[in-house]
Amino acid sequence: MTDENEDGSKDSARARERTLFRGGVLSAFSERDYAFLWSGALISNIGTWVQTAALLWYVKNVLHSNSWVGAVNMANFLPVLFIVPFAGSLADRHDRRWIIIIGQTVMMIGAFALGIAASLNLDNRAVILITVSIIGVAFAFNFPAWQAILPDLVRREDLLNAIALSSAQWNLARFIGPFIGAALLVYFSAATAFYANAVSFLFVIAALLLIHPKRGAIAKPDDTLRHHALEGWQYVWHRKWMVHLLVALVAISFFGFSYIVVIPALVQDVIHKGAGPYGLVLGMTGLGAVIGALLVTYLSRFVKERNIIKVSTLTLGVFLVLFAISRSLLEMCLVSFVLGMSFLVTSAAVNSVLQGRSQREMRGRVISFYIMTFIGVSAVGGQFMGYLSDARSTTFSLAVGGLGVIATGLVLLVFPSLIKGAVYQGANQPFEPQL
Repeated sequence: MTDENEDGSKDSARARERTLFRGGVLSAFSERDYAFLWSGALISNIGTWVQTAALLWYVKNVLHSNSWVGAVNMANFLPVLFIVPFAGSLADRHDRRWIIIIGQTVMMIGAFALGIAASLNLDNRAVILITVSIIGVAFAFNFPAWQAILPDLVRREDLLNAIALSSAQWNLARFIGPFIGAALLVYFSAATAFYANAVSFLFVIAALLLIHPKRGAIAKPDDTLRHHALEGWQYVWHRKWMVHLLVALVAISFFGFSYIVVIPALVQDVIHKGAGPYGLVLGMTGLGAVIGALLVTYLSRFVKERNIIKVSTLTLGVFLVLFAISRSLLEMCLVSFVLGMSFLVTSAAVNSVLQGRSQREMRGRVISFYIMTFIGVSAVGGQFMGYLSDARSTTFSLAVGGLGVIATGLVLLVFPSLIKGAVYQGANQPFEPQL
């Protein structure tokens, strides 16, 4: 009887805990596996942002070119454009957990390689580009599986919350990581930052080995990888609201999400500050995104996602223009905070409707299009912003980006039918079959 009572007490405690989380802004944490993965990913992503902050600053000061900052950023993320469509298909054909583990391991090795190159003072551009490109290839194979595994860890009604909390985790890392990266740049070296990132991957790999997704692997189809990927293109093409939303995201990513590339130049060349203030400005983007993740979860209860996307897009564009005319550290930090918030709200809303309204066996392929436009196109946009900063000025490039995003938001506002279907449907509602 004692054992039964103890078991009953434990079950009651777990039930109370799940009741406490469910229905609130932390509802996805009621699932053990999600909580494990979230925690391991937070540590790893802090390391990633330590490396990102250090790498952008390192390239700016070693190669003395905004265009090369954009080029290194593009080398990191351009593989997304070419690999992700097939990576999304792989995520729908194979065990997503092991795809992620392999990708994380390769990125860990790449981080160690960057650390060794920096320790040996190898400022050769080819060495930097090749190493970063290998990391980018691993990331391209990894990301669709990472996005597609989230719904396998939580209840359907907690999906938006899981996506928002994952974005919050990534952006909390964006807040913490740059501060640590800046401190390592000031007191140690860029190599130290790269080594720190490499070690951080061990935490997320451990979390991945401990979790057991509830829905397991999808049955492997009989068709070829090429046909499987083509099927994903057809699935999206026959849902015009998805096409329109992704086209809008292309413009937002190219002109808006690429602004991170010029932050080193903005801090160093416009307000003439060093690594510490640079880490602060970059970190405030992450803090804004953390607040944005909580905000989008709350807003989605009362406002349709398509309307959230329109308003957040316009906000992003306006504050990019304000970023261009900022002339003090305080102004840059405040504007950077709002940019991070609107950036997160836009991306999380788009992500949630694409995942929430896709059939499970198609989700990896659908999310691959989101990743291509969100990350791959922003890499190309970053190269454009870097080139424009060298050719004209940093403030001019930011102003052009802001106006491009504002124009995109106005199109969505004036022609609401373009993304009429971009509304997440709850657990008890059917998927939209077509268009």
